[in-house]
Amino acid sequence: MRLRSVFMTLICFSIVAGLAVRRDQAGDAPTERLPVLRTSAPQFFKGNLHTHSLWSDGDNFPELIADWYKTHGYHFLALSDHNILSEGQKWVEADLQTGKRREALKKYLARFGPQWVEQRTVKGKNQVRLKPLAEFRSVLEEPGRFLMIQGEEITHRFGRNPVHMNAVHLRDVIQPVDGDSVEETIRVNQRAFADQRKRVGRPMLLFLNHPNFGWGVRAEDFVGIEALRFFEIYNGHPGVRNYGDEWHASCERMWDIVLSLRLGKLNLPVIYGVATDDAHRYHEFNSKNSNPGRGWIMVQAPYLTAEAIVQAMHEGRFYCSTGVTLKDVRFSNGSLSVSIRPEKGVTYKTQYIATMRGTPLESEPVMKDGKPIAATARYSSDIGKIVLESDKLESSYRLTGKEWYVRARVISSKPHPNPYRPGDVEMAWTQPVVP
Repeated sequence: MRLRSVFMTLICFSIVAGLAVRRDQAGDAPTERLPVLRTSAPQFFKGNLHTHSLWSDGDNFPELIADWYKTHGYHFLALSDHNILSEGQKWVEADLQTGKRREALKKYLARFGPQWVEQRTVKGKNQVRLKPLAEFRSVLEEPGRFLMIQGEEITHRFGRNPVHMNAVHLRDVIQPVDGDSVEETIRVNQRAFADQRKRVGRPMLLFLNHPNFGWGVRAEDFVGIEALRFFEIYNGHPGVRNYGDEWHASCERMWDIVLSLRLGKLNLPVIYGVATDDAHRYHEFNSKNSNPGRGWIMVQAPYLTAEAIVQAMHEGRFYCSTGVTLKDVRFSNGSLSVSIRPEKGVTYKTQYIATMRGTPLESEPVMKDGKPIAATARYSSDIGKIVLESDKLESSYRLTGKEWYVRARVISSKPHPNPYRPGDVEMAWTQPVVP
């Protein structure tokens, strides 16, 4: 009986093994035989999410723009032309903008060759075909090194007030939607974006652009929009008025006001700050032109994919920079810590900025010539106070629980090589954390 039992066991084992072999031969290989996809350690990827090309009002071909960013150490780039995606058929005249378009074409031919550059003559005028993103991205993209992301600047206005928003990693163009106020214009276009994100079913990101451009958007216009989680605190275009003026708050001041009101009064989540180029001009570099290379984000993600970049940004795992590089930004055990990667001969100052619980949140209108004007209101000077300052390369601030939020700003002594405003130095901003 024992021999028969052993014999039957061996037969069953052989049948099971045979089935396993047949499954393997049929292509259904056992899991243990497949290579394991190992998780990469998160690293910082440098990128820009606001850039214009000849698809709208930029003065260069998209491949040359992407090539510039790639060769200058960027890992990802979104072309965000006005109310259009880089797709479909579009031809541009090569002889417009005296000298500039011809200069662009000359560089285009030199870099990519006459077989790549498509030209034609229509009514005696030379035209060049713009390559869609789907057509040229494979020429420039490299796994782990450089990535192109689909983008659009949803360009609209309410009355005379410009209202612009950047949509990132979208699939379809979003046509601007009218609202009955600046705030409602932001809301309805955010909803159009959210509808596409839900319909397409992939991670996407939306941020409000340059609120001080044309003095178009006040802090009060977007503070209560819960779904809006990002806005530009720095934009490299010389016409966007990052620093405000006597009557208008700077974009960074808006950030502290919005954070304080959202956390201290409205019970809403934090809003993250974004730095971008908003580049339009690629042939003459000076502070009067909207050039590339002025401001960017450093995103800490395990992989260089659009999904990983967008997800990391939604989690606040990125910082903004105009030149300062951080080794690490960490929030753990109740402390916000900043570690700077130094340059020889450059000094640094790290400022930790917070608004404490109980800070007055009342405001009063800005008056000019005895009349209130449409500008971000005046708030307490205790909003966005410096609570700690350090000149060390590594520093930290331990939250006491009395803060609504804490963020860090790093100011270097190094002049920006092509500044937004003459005299600017290189800086960095971390994202806010809450107790």
